Amino acid sequence: MSKIAVIKTGGKQYKVAEGEVLKVEKLAAEKGAKLNLETLLIIDGDKVEIGQPSLGEKVEVEIIDSGKAKKITVVKYKNKTRYKKTVGHRQQFTAIKVSKIA
Repeated sequence: MSKIAVIKTGGKQYKVAEGEVLKVEKLAAEKGAKLNLETLLIIDGDKVEIGQPSLGEKVEVEIIDSGKAKKITVVKYKNKTRYKKTVGHRQQFTAIKVSKIA
C-alpha cells in the first residue's frame, strides 16, 4: 500500500497518493516548478500522522500545466420584471503531480 496524504490548497482539501495528477485552484508558479504543500494527514500502512492543525510542508508536487476550465453559463432571472442576465465564467486551474510524500 502506498502512502496517502490529505493536503490543503486554495481553501480546499484533497486526498492524494504519490504519482497522482489533479487539478487545483490556480497557483502562482511557473510550469515545471516544484512546490511543497501544507499537509494535514499522512497514512502509511497502519501508521497515521495527524497534524494539529498541520504537519508542515511534507508533500512535494510538480506543476504540469495551468489553464482555464470549460465555460459555465450563469443566468440571473427575475419573474414579471423583464430582467434576465446571462454571464459566462471560466475557472482558472493548475494541474499538479504529486511527486513525493515525506
